[in-house]
Amino acid sequence: MAIINRTPDSFFDRGANFTDQAAMAAVERAVAAGAAIVDIGGVKAGPGAEVTAEEEAARTVPFVAEVRASFPHVVVSVDTWRAEVGDAVCRAGADVLNDAWGGVDPGLAEVAARHRAGLVCTHAGHRPVRPRTRPHRVGYDDVMADILEVVVGLAERAAALGVPRESILIDPGHDFGKNTRHSLEATRRLGEMTATDWPVLVSLSNKDFVGETLDLPVDERLLGTLAATAVSAWLGARVYRAHQVAETRQVLDMVAAIRGTREPSVARRGLA
Repeated sequence: MAIINRTPDSFFDRGANFTDQAAMAAVERAVAAGAAIVDIGGVKAGPGAEVTAEEEAARTVPFVAEVRASFPHVVVSVDTWRAEVGDAVCRAGADVLNDAWGGVDPGLAEVAARHRAGLVCTHAGHRPVRPRTRPHRVGYDDVMADILEVVVGLAERAAALGVPRESILIDPGHDFGKNTRHSLEATRRLGEMTATDWPVLVSLSNKDFVGETLDLPVDERLLGTLAATAVSAWLGARVYRAHQVAETRQVLDMVAAIRGTREPSVARRGLA
């Protein structure tokens, strides 16, 4: 899942894909590098200038329609927590609604059900939290138990509303409502999520838990991200939200080959 941020202030690309031309070029590069899904966002996750629903829709809806027309076989996802934006992007051709804020707007799942769209159910804390806020001294008796209670509950509610069960994913929400130790533990125990049989999405790319673990700035977190990606792949995650698609694709292919679920691209050694 390639990240395409239509924001002027995103934490990683710093607005590089804000214009339509740059964003479409980013989609083309991502698909060529092996992305099966593109995740389009109109509001950065962290604190910043207010973005109204109208502005978020203006940044995403026309672009979703353009991507849908240009890449009919690519899955189009939109990162939003707002039901009204979700409805608009689904009408424009979005296949998945990526709710990173843990169901803060319960109407979003209803929108996904109405459009038969997929839905990502994310743990963002003990309960729905105000979007674009950072955790402060949050604590858990058992962080994975809390994650499972929230995301499985959201997934079951979505299914009951009519979202196709095969189109529902659960996400531990690295960094969201968590400190670095919580995110590391969630990664270490990811097998408990995959054991639920709901497909697991992980959004690890260049996040603060990687930066704090290695004491590195945003632009030097690729290797740490790929290490967490490899662990998550071995533990059974299914979807990987990433800025650097080609590198992520190579890690996933290598893990799959070691696991025995993918053949090597070539096999010459010892055979010539």
